[in-house]
Amino acid sequence: MQAVIPFPELSPEIFSISLFGMEFALRWYALAYIAGLLLGWRLVVALMKRPALWPQNRAPMQPRQVEDLLTWVILGVVIGGRLGFVLFYKPGHYLSNPGEILAVWQGGMSFHGGLIGVVIATWLWTGKHAIARMSAADALAMAAPLGLFFGRLANFINGELWGRPSDVAWAMKFPTMCVDPGWQGCPVPGEWFYYGNEIARHPSQLYEAALEGLVLGAVLLWLALRRGALKRPGIVAGCFFAGYGIARFIVEYFRQADAQFITPENPIGFVIGQGAIGVTMGQLLSLPMILLGLALIAHARRRPPTPA
Repeated sequence: MQAVIPFPELSPEIFSISLFGMEFALRWYALAYIAGLLLGWRLVVALMKRPALWPQNRAPMQPRQVEDLLTWVILGVVIGGRLGFVLFYKPGHYLSNPGEILAVWQGGMSFHGGLIGVVIATWLWTGKHAIARMSAADALAMAAPLGLFFGRLANFINGELWGRPSDVAWAMKFPTMCVDPGWQGCPVPGEWFYYGNEIARHPSQLYEAALEGLVLGAVLLWLALRRGALKRPGIVAGCFFAGYGIARFIVEYFRQADAQFITPENPIGFVIGQGAIGVTMGQLLSLPMILLGLALIAHARRRPPTPA
C-alpha cells in the first residue's frame, strides 16, 4: 500500500552551530517543549488578569508569580519525565546501565512521569507561597494541552511513537533517520531513508495531538470561559486528568506498543492480557488518571460555587 499522507522527512535538528569545537543544535523536540511552556505561561498569566473567572473574583496568583512557578514546572517536567521513562518502560536496562539515566539527549521521556513531577513541584511551590492548590492546579491544567499538542507534533516530525500497522486511507510509512553511514543501507548521516519493507501505519502522533491537545484544550477553555468552572476549584483539573486519560486510552488502540513489551507470543505489546484482549502500559498508566479526574470532579461538584 502506498501512503496517502507523505512523511515530511524534516530533520530532527532545526539548525546547528559549532562553537569552540562543540556542536550545538536546536531540535524540534526541544522547540516543542519551549513553545508549550512559553505559550502555557502566557495563557496562565492572561487568566490571572481576569479575576472574575476565579473564586471570590480574585485570581489565586499574581501574574509575576506565574513566572516563578514556571521554573518549578520545568524542573518537574524534565526530572519527572525522565525518571518516569526509566521506571515505567526500561527499568532493567537502566538498572544495568545507571550512567545512561541522565542522558536525556538520547531520548526517552514519559508524559505520566512528567505529570507526576509537575504535581509534586506545584504542591511544594504552592505550599511555600500559601497559594490555593486546587486553583493553581486548574490554571496549569488549562495550559497543559498546549504542551501536549506541540509535543505530539514533534513526535510526528521525529518519526517516533508511530501507530500500529493499518490499511486505512491515511496510513503512512515512517522512514528511519540515518545515523551510521553504511549501516543497513544508511546513505548519509542526518537524512531519512527507507529499508524498502516498511509497513503502512496509523499516524497516531497526529491522533494524540488532536485529542490530547486541540479537543481537550477546547473543552477546558469552554468550561473556564463559558461555564465558570474555575470558580469551583478542581473541576478543570479533574476534567484534564480524566480527559487526557480517556484520550490516551483510546489512542493506545492505534499506537504501536513499546518494543520491550512486544514478543512473538504478545505481538500487540500488552502488559496485562494476551491475544486480542489486554491492556498496554499506556492504558494502564492512564486508568489512575481517569479515576483521579473523576474523583476531583465529584469532590468539586459537592461543594457549592464560591460566592462572588
